[in-house]
Amino acid sequence: MKNGIDRLLSDPDLRKPLAGKRAALIAHPASVTDDLTHSLDALAGCSDIKLTAAFGPQHGLKGDKQDNMVETADEVDAQSGIPVFSLYGQVRRPSPDMMDRADVFLFDLQDLGCRIYTFVTTLLYLLEAAAGQGKSVWVLDRPNPAGRPVEGTLLLPGHESFVGAGPMPMRHGLTLGEMGHWFIDHFKLDVDYRVIAMEGWNPASGPGFGWPEDRIWINPSPNAANLNMARAYAGTVMLEGTTLSEGRGTTHPLELLFGAPDIDAAMVLAEMQRTAPNWLEGCAIRSCWFEPTFHKHAGELCNGLMIHAEGHFYDPDTFRPWRLQALAFKAIRRLYPDYEIWRDFPYEYEYGRLAIDVINGGPGLREWVDDSEAAPGDIEKIAGMDEAAWEQSIAGLRLY
Repeated sequence: MKNGIDRLLSDPDLRKPLAGKRAALIAHPASVTDDLTHSLDALAGCSDIKLTAAFGPQHGLKGDKQDNMVETADEVDAQSGIPVFSLYGQVRRPSPDMMDRADVFLFDLQDLGCRIYTFVTTLLYLLEAAAGQGKSVWVLDRPNPAGRPVEGTLLLPGHESFVGAGPMPMRHGLTLGEMGHWFIDHFKLDVDYRVIAMEGWNPASGPGFGWPEDRIWINPSPNAANLNMARAYAGTVMLEGTTLSEGRGTTHPLELLFGAPDIDAAMVLAEMQRTAPNWLEGCAIRSCWFEPTFHKHAGELCNGLMIHAEGHFYDPDTFRPWRLQALAFKAIRRLYPDYEIWRDFPYEYEYGRLAIDVINGGPGLREWVDDSEAAPGDIEKIAGMDEAAWEQSIAGLRLY
Protein backbone atom coordinates (compact mmCIF):
# COMPACT_ATOMS: atom_id res chain seq x y z
CA MET A 1 0.00 0.00 0.00
CA LYS A 2 1.33 3.44 -0.92
CA ASN A 3 0.11 6.85 0.17
CA GLY A 4 0.07 9.74 -2.27
CA ILE A 5 3.34 11.19 -0.98
CA ASP A 6 5.14 7.87 -1.50
CA ARG A 7 3.85 7.55 -5.05
CA LEU A 8 4.91 11.11 -5.85
CA LEU A 9 8.40 10.51 -4.50
CA SER A 10 8.87 7.16 -6.23
CA ASP A 11 7.50 8.05 -9.68
CA PRO A 12 9.39 10.71 -11.70
CA ASP A 13 6.53 10.85 -14.22
CA LEU A 14 4.15 12.04 -11.51
CA ARG A 15 6.56 14.84 -10.66
CA LYS A 16 7.09 16.04 -14.24
CA PRO A 17 4.26 18.64 -14.13
CA LEU A 18 6.12 20.27 -11.23
CA ALA A 19 9.19 21.02 -13.37
CA GLY A 20 10.01 24.71 -13.33
CA LYS A 21 7.24 25.48 -10.84
CA ARG A 22 7.36 26.55 -7.23
CA ALA A 23 5.75 24.10 -4.82
CA ALA A 24 4.34 24.60 -1.33
CA LEU A 25 3.46 21.89 1.16
CA ILE A 26 0.54 21.79 3.61
CA ALA A 27 1.48 19.33 6.34
CA HIS A 28 1.41 18.31 10.00
CA PRO A 29 3.15 15.65 12.17
CA ALA A 30 1.41 12.70 10.47
CA SER A 31 2.60 13.88 7.04
CA VAL A 32 5.29 11.23 6.72
CA THR A 33 6.54 8.79 4.10
CA ASP A 34 6.48 5.02 4.49
CA ASP A 35 9.89 5.16 6.22
CA LEU A 36 8.63 7.94 8.57
CA THR A 37 10.54 10.76 6.90
CA HIS A 38 8.50 13.94 7.21
CA SER A 39 7.07 15.03 3.86
CA LEU A 40 8.73 18.45 4.20
CA ASP A 41 12.18 16.87 4.47
CA ALA A 42 11.44 14.34 1.73
CA LEU A 43 10.25 16.95 -0.76
CA ALA A 44 13.04 19.38 0.14
CA GLY A 45 15.48 16.60 -0.73
CA CYS A 46 14.08 16.10 -4.24
CA SER A 47 16.33 17.78 -6.79
CA ASP A 48 13.46 18.17 -9.27
CA ILE A 49 11.07 19.86 -6.82
CA LYS A 50 11.48 23.52 -5.94
CA LEU A 51 9.93 23.82 -2.50
CA THR A 52 9.38 27.49 -1.63
CA ALA A 53 6.91 27.47 1.29
CA ALA A 54 5.09 25.29 3.80
CA PHE A 55 1.79 25.70 5.64
CA GLY A 56 0.58 24.34 8.95
CA PRO A 57 -3.14 23.77 9.75
CA GLN A 58 -4.78 23.83 13.18
CA HIS A 59 -2.36 22.61 15.88
CA GLY A 60 0.55 23.70 13.70
CA LEU A 61 3.02 22.06 11.34
CA LYS A 62 4.66 20.55 14.43
CA GLY A 63 1.34 19.57 16.04
CA ASP A 64 2.35 21.19 19.31
CA LYS A 65 -0.78 23.23 20.07
CA GLN A 66 -3.00 21.31 22.45
CA ASP A 67 -6.50 22.75 22.25
CA ASN A 68 -9.02 24.58 20.07
CA MET A 69 -8.46 28.31 19.55
CA VAL A 70 -4.76 28.04 20.40
CA GLU A 71 -3.05 29.76 17.50
CA THR A 72 0.27 29.12 15.77
CA ALA A 73 2.62 31.83 14.55
CA ASP A 74 4.42 31.94 11.21
CA GLU A 75 8.03 30.79 11.32
CA VAL A 76 10.98 29.70 9.19
CA ASP A 77 11.87 26.03 8.97
CA ALA A 78 15.28 25.68 10.57
CA GLN A 79 16.46 22.91 8.29
CA SER A 80 15.25 23.98 4.84
CA GLY A 81 15.12 27.72 5.46
CA ILE A 82 11.72 28.04 3.79
CA PRO A 83 8.90 30.13 5.33
CA VAL A 84 6.18 28.24 7.20
CA PHE A 85 2.82 30.00 7.24
CA SER A 86 0.13 29.32 9.78
CA LEU A 87 -3.42 28.64 8.62
CA TYR A 88 -4.54 28.76 12.24
CA GLY A 89 -3.08 32.04 13.40
CA GLN A 90 -3.82 35.49 12.09
CA VAL A 91 -5.76 33.88 9.23
CA ARG A 92 -7.71 30.71 8.46
CA ARG A 93 -7.78 31.35 4.73
CA PRO A 94 -4.48 31.70 2.87
CA SER A 95 -3.82 35.34 2.05
CA PRO A 96 -2.90 36.55 -1.47
CA ASP A 97 0.68 37.03 -0.26
CA MET A 98 0.82 33.44 0.93
CA MET A 99 -0.59 32.18 -2.35
CA ASP A 100 2.03 34.22 -4.24
CA ARG A 101 4.76 32.05 -2.73
CA ALA A 102 4.03 29.01 -4.94
CA ASP A 103 2.43 27.80 -8.15
CA VAL A 104 1.39 24.33 -6.95
CA PHE A 105 0.14 23.53 -3.46
CA LEU A 106 0.74 19.97 -2.26
CA PHE A 107 -1.85 19.10 0.39
CA ASP A 108 -0.64 16.19 2.54
CA LEU A 109 -2.76 16.01 5.69
CA GLN A 110 -3.95 12.87 7.48
CA ASP A 111 -7.70 13.26 8.13
CA LEU A 112 -10.11 11.46 10.49
CA GLY A 113 -13.09 11.33 8.12
CA CYS A 114 -15.19 13.74 10.18
CA ARG A 115 -16.73 17.06 9.08
CA ILE A 116 -15.65 18.85 12.23
CA TYR A 117 -11.98 17.92 11.90
CA THR A 118 -10.75 21.23 10.56
CA PHE A 119 -8.31 19.93 7.97
CA VAL A 120 -11.22 19.35 5.61
CA THR A 121 -12.21 23.03 5.90
CA THR A 122 -8.60 24.06 5.34
CA LEU A 123 -8.72 22.13 2.06
CA LEU A 124 -11.83 24.04 0.96
CA TYR A 125 -10.27 27.40 1.84
CA LEU A 126 -7.14 26.49 -0.11
CA LEU A 127 -9.17 25.44 -3.15
CA GLU A 128 -11.12 28.69 -3.05
CA ALA A 129 -7.94 30.74 -2.77
CA ALA A 130 -6.31 28.79 -5.58
CA ALA A 131 -9.33 29.28 -7.84
CA GLY A 132 -9.13 33.00 -7.27
CA GLN A 133 -5.45 33.23 -8.18
CA GLY A 134 -5.03 30.59 -10.86
CA LYS A 135 -2.98 28.23 -8.69
CA SER A 136 -2.92 24.43 -8.71
CA VAL A 137 -3.81 22.15 -5.80
CA TRP A 138 -2.65 18.55 -5.54
CA VAL A 139 -3.92 16.33 -2.74
CA LEU A 140 -1.43 13.63 -1.82
CA ASP A 141 -4.11 11.24 -0.67
CA ARG A 142 -4.14 9.29 2.58
CA PRO A 143 -6.56 6.78 4.16
CA ASN A 144 -9.76 7.69 5.92
CA PRO A 145 -9.21 5.73 9.15
CA ALA A 146 -12.95 5.69 9.85
CA GLY A 147 -13.48 3.94 6.51
CA ARG A 148 -16.52 4.29 4.30
CA PRO A 149 -19.45 4.48 6.79
CA VAL A 150 -21.54 7.65 6.60
CA GLU A 151 -23.43 8.99 9.60
CA GLY A 152 -25.14 12.08 10.97
CA THR A 153 -27.42 14.89 9.90
CA LEU A 154 -26.37 17.32 7.18
CA LEU A 155 -25.12 20.77 8.15
CA LEU A 156 -27.95 23.27 7.66
CA PRO A 157 -27.63 26.36 5.44
CA GLY A 158 -26.45 29.32 7.48
CA HIS A 159 -24.58 27.14 9.97
CA GLU A 160 -21.27 27.05 8.11
CA SER A 161 -18.14 27.54 10.21
CA PHE A 162 -14.52 26.45 10.43
CA VAL A 163 -15.84 23.11 11.69
CA GLY A 164 -18.62 23.01 9.10
CA ALA A 165 -17.41 23.55 5.55
CA GLY A 166 -20.69 22.66 3.85
CA PRO A 167 -23.79 20.44 3.86
CA MET A 168 -21.98 17.26 4.87
CA PRO A 169 -22.84 14.71 7.57
CA MET A 170 -20.60 14.34 10.61
CA ARG A 171 -18.94 11.17 9.26
CA HIS A 172 -18.48 11.69 5.52
CA GLY A 173 -16.82 8.46 4.38
CA LEU A 174 -14.40 10.10 1.91
CA THR A 175 -10.67 10.62 1.65
CA LEU A 176 -9.49 14.21 1.40
CA GLY A 177 -8.67 13.66 -2.27
CA GLU A 178 -12.26 12.62 -2.89
CA MET A 179 -13.56 15.45 -0.73
CA GLY A 180 -11.70 17.94 -2.92
CA HIS A 181 -13.72 16.73 -5.90
CA TRP A 182 -16.94 17.19 -3.92
CA PHE A 183 -15.96 20.73 -2.94
CA ILE A 184 -15.19 21.65 -6.55
CA ASP A 185 -18.49 20.22 -7.74
CA HIS A 186 -20.65 21.61 -4.93
CA PHE A 187 -19.15 25.10 -4.81
CA LYS A 188 -18.56 25.31 -8.58
CA LEU A 189 -14.86 26.08 -8.25
CA ASP A 190 -12.73 26.64 -11.34
CA VAL A 191 -9.39 25.34 -10.13
CA ASP A 192 -6.61 23.14 -11.48
CA TYR A 193 -6.96 20.13 -9.16
CA ARG A 194 -5.49 16.67 -9.12
CA VAL A 195 -5.25 13.79 -6.67
CA ILE A 196 -2.13 11.70 -6.32
CA ALA A 197 -4.13 8.64 -5.39
CA MET A 198 -3.13 5.90 -2.99
CA GLU A 199 -2.14 2.53 -4.34
CA GLY A 200 -3.60 -0.58 -2.74
CA TRP A 201 -5.95 1.05 -0.21
CA ASN A 202 -8.90 -1.21 0.52
CA PRO A 203 -11.24 0.30 3.12
CA ALA A 204 -13.46 -2.78 3.13
CA SER A 205 -10.77 -5.11 4.43
CA GLY A 206 -10.25 -5.90 8.10
CA PRO A 207 -9.10 -5.58 10.72
CA GLY A 208 -8.37 -1.92 9.91
CA PHE A 209 -11.44 -1.18 7.76
CA GLY A 210 -9.84 2.01 6.54
CA TRP A 211 -6.50 1.93 8.31
CA PRO A 212 -3.89 -0.35 6.67
CA GLU A 213 -2.26 -2.90 8.96
CA ASP A 214 1.22 -2.02 7.74
CA ARG A 215 0.96 1.65 8.80
CA ILE A 216 1.79 2.85 12.27
CA TRP A 217 -0.36 5.55 13.82
CA ILE A 218 1.06 9.06 14.21
CA ASN A 219 -1.13 11.68 15.88
CA PRO A 220 -2.39 14.12 13.23
CA SER A 221 -3.40 16.35 16.16
CA PRO A 222 -2.41 16.13 19.83
CA ASN A 223 -5.55 14.32 21.02
CA ALA A 224 -5.89 11.94 18.07
CA ALA A 225 -3.88 9.26 19.81
CA ASN A 226 -4.95 6.04 18.12
CA LEU A 227 -7.31 4.27 15.74
CA ASN A 228 -9.96 3.75 18.42
CA MET A 229 -10.19 7.52 18.84
CA ALA A 230 -10.43 8.03 15.07
CA ARG A 231 -13.36 5.62 14.86
CA ALA A 232 -15.19 7.13 17.84
CA TYR A 233 -14.45 10.77 17.04
CA ALA A 234 -17.56 11.48 14.95
CA GLY A 235 -19.50 11.03 18.19
CA THR A 236 -17.13 11.93 21.00
CA VAL A 237 -16.18 15.29 19.45
CA MET A 238 -19.66 16.49 20.45
CA LEU A 239 -18.45 16.43 24.07
CA GLU A 240 -16.41 19.51 23.26
CA GLY A 241 -19.69 21.43 23.25
CA THR A 242 -20.69 20.19 26.71
CA THR A 243 -19.69 20.48 30.36
CA LEU A 244 -18.88 16.75 30.29
CA SER A 245 -15.26 15.65 30.01
CA GLU A 246 -14.10 14.19 26.70
CA GLY A 247 -11.01 12.86 28.44
CA ARG A 248 -8.62 15.72 27.73
CA GLY A 249 -6.00 15.65 30.43
CA THR A 250 -5.95 11.82 30.37
CA THR A 251 -4.25 9.23 28.17
CA HIS A 252 -7.49 8.48 26.30
CA PRO A 253 -8.95 11.77 25.05
CA LEU A 254 -12.04 11.52 22.85
CA GLU A 255 -12.44 7.80 23.47
CA LEU A 256 -15.09 8.40 26.13
CA LEU A 257 -18.85 8.83 25.88
CA PHE A 258 -18.50 11.19 28.83
CA GLY A 259 -16.88 11.70 32.20
CA ALA A 260 -18.10 13.73 35.17
CA PRO A 261 -17.69 13.77 38.96
CA ASP A 262 -21.46 13.90 39.58
CA ILE A 263 -22.90 11.32 37.16
CA ASP A 264 -23.32 7.57 37.72
CA ALA A 265 -21.94 5.97 34.55
CA ALA A 266 -23.53 2.56 35.20
CA MET A 267 -26.95 4.17 35.47
CA VAL A 268 -26.40 6.05 32.22
CA LEU A 269 -25.35 2.88 30.40
CA ALA A 270 -28.42 1.02 31.69
CA GLU A 271 -30.67 3.85 30.48
CA MET A 272 -28.98 3.78 27.08
CA GLN A 273 -29.54 0.03 26.81
CA ARG A 274 -33.18 0.48 27.76
CA THR A 275 -33.80 3.33 25.31
CA ALA A 276 -32.09 2.18 22.08
CA PRO A 277 -30.03 -1.00 22.52
CA ASN A 278 -29.28 -1.26 18.78
CA TRP A 279 -27.42 2.06 18.91
CA LEU A 280 -24.80 0.44 21.17
CA GLU A 281 -23.78 -2.20 18.65
CA GLY A 282 -20.40 -2.59 16.96
CA CYS A 283 -18.28 -1.81 20.02
CA ALA A 284 -17.84 -2.52 23.72
CA ILE A 285 -18.57 0.04 26.42
CA ARG A 286 -17.29 -0.13 29.99
CA SER A 287 -17.50 2.02 33.06
CA CYS A 288 -14.25 3.73 34.04
CA TRP A 289 -12.77 6.23 36.48
CA PHE A 290 -10.23 8.97 35.79
CA GLU A 291 -8.87 12.25 37.11
CA PRO A 292 -7.99 14.79 34.39
CA THR A 293 -4.71 16.60 34.94
CA PHE A 294 -6.01 19.59 32.98
CA HIS A 295 -9.11 20.85 31.14
CA LYS A 296 -12.65 20.09 32.35
CA HIS A 297 -12.93 18.72 35.91
CA ALA A 298 -9.16 18.89 36.38
CA GLY A 299 -8.13 17.22 39.63
CA GLU A 300 -11.58 15.72 40.20
CA LEU A 301 -12.39 12.02 40.20
CA CYS A 302 -14.73 11.39 37.26
CA ASN A 303 -16.91 8.41 36.41
CA GLY A 304 -17.44 7.77 32.72
CA LEU A 305 -17.97 5.33 29.89
CA MET A 306 -15.09 4.18 27.69
CA ILE A 307 -15.68 3.14 24.06
CA HIS A 308 -13.78 0.19 22.59
CA ALA A 309 -14.29 0.20 18.82
CA GLU A 310 -11.38 -2.16 18.39
CA GLY A 311 -10.38 -5.81 18.40
CA HIS A 312 -13.13 -8.38 18.17
CA PHE A 313 -15.61 -5.86 19.62
CA TYR A 314 -15.48 -3.68 16.51
CA ASP A 315 -17.99 -4.08 13.69
CA PRO A 316 -17.75 -1.27 11.10
CA ASP A 317 -21.17 -2.11 9.70
CA THR A 318 -23.01 -1.56 12.99
CA PHE A 319 -20.84 0.89 14.94
CA ARG A 320 -22.48 4.32 14.79
CA PRO A 321 -20.63 6.76 17.05
CA TRP A 322 -22.82 9.80 16.30
CA ARG A 323 -25.95 7.98 17.41
CA LEU A 324 -24.11 6.42 20.34
CA GLN A 325 -23.03 9.81 21.65
CA ALA A 326 -26.48 11.30 21.11
CA LEU A 327 -27.94 8.42 23.10
CA ALA A 328 -25.55 9.08 25.99
CA PHE A 329 -26.71 12.70 26.11
CA LYS A 330 -30.34 11.58 26.03
CA ALA A 331 -29.78 9.15 28.90
CA ILE A 332 -28.10 11.83 31.02
CA ARG A 333 -30.94 14.26 30.32
CA ARG A 334 -33.54 11.70 31.41
CA LEU A 335 -31.67 10.69 34.57
CA TYR A 336 -30.56 14.21 35.49
CA PRO A 337 -33.21 16.55 33.99
CA ASP A 338 -31.65 19.75 35.34
CA TYR A 339 -28.04 18.90 34.52
CA GLU A 340 -26.27 21.70 32.59
CA ILE A 341 -25.04 19.59 29.68
CA TRP A 342 -24.52 22.32 27.10
CA ARG A 343 -21.43 24.48 27.50
CA ASP A 344 -21.94 28.14 26.57
CA PHE A 345 -18.56 29.44 25.38
CA PRO A 346 -16.93 30.59 22.12
CA TYR A 347 -16.22 27.57 19.95
CA GLU A 348 -13.91 27.92 16.94
CA TYR A 349 -14.50 31.67 16.85
CA GLU A 350 -18.30 31.33 16.73
CA TYR A 351 -19.71 33.65 19.39
CA GLY A 352 -23.42 33.77 18.66
CA ARG A 353 -24.38 30.10 18.86
CA LEU A 354 -24.11 27.29 21.38
CA ALA A 355 -21.04 25.16 20.77
CA ILE A 356 -23.08 21.97 20.40
CA ASP A 357 -25.05 23.59 17.56
CA VAL A 358 -21.86 24.74 15.84
CA ILE A 359 -20.47 21.22 16.10
CA ASN A 360 -23.62 19.60 14.69
CA GLY A 361 -24.27 22.21 12.04
CA GLY A 362 -27.66 23.10 13.49
CA PRO A 363 -29.77 22.80 16.67
CA GLY A 364 -31.49 19.52 15.82
CA LEU A 365 -29.53 17.16 18.00
CA ARG A 366 -29.61 19.43 21.04
CA GLU A 367 -33.35 19.95 20.66
CA TRP A 368 -33.89 16.20 20.39
CA VAL A 369 -31.90 15.57 23.58
CA ASP A 370 -33.76 18.25 25.53
CA ASP A 371 -37.25 17.23 24.33
CA SER A 372 -38.58 14.77 26.89
CA GLU A 373 -41.12 13.47 24.37
CA ALA A 374 -38.63 12.86 21.55
CA ALA A 375 -37.80 9.22 20.83
CA PRO A 376 -34.84 7.60 19.02
CA GLY A 377 -37.00 7.08 15.96
CA ASP A 378 -37.48 10.83 15.55
CA ILE A 379 -33.83 11.63 15.01
CA GLU A 380 -33.25 8.34 13.23
CA LYS A 381 -35.70 9.38 10.53
CA ILE A 382 -33.98 12.73 9.91
CA ALA A 383 -30.46 11.28 10.00
CA GLY A 384 -31.42 8.38 7.77
CA MET A 385 -32.76 10.69 5.06
CA ASP A 386 -29.69 12.93 5.27
CA GLU A 387 -27.31 9.99 5.10
CA ALA A 388 -29.08 8.62 2.03
CA ALA A 389 -28.92 12.03 0.35
CA TRP A 390 -25.20 12.32 1.07
CA GLU A 391 -24.51 8.82 -0.26
CA GLN A 392 -26.27 9.77 -3.46
CA SER A 393 -24.30 13.00 -3.81
CA ILE A 394 -20.91 11.26 -3.50
CA ALA A 395 -21.73 8.13 -5.48
CA GLY A 396 -19.49 9.04 -8.41
CA LEU A 397 -16.63 10.54 -6.41
CA ARG A 398 -15.03 7.52 -4.78
CA LEU A 399 -11.59 6.74 -6.17
CA TYR A 400 -11.09 3.44 -4.36
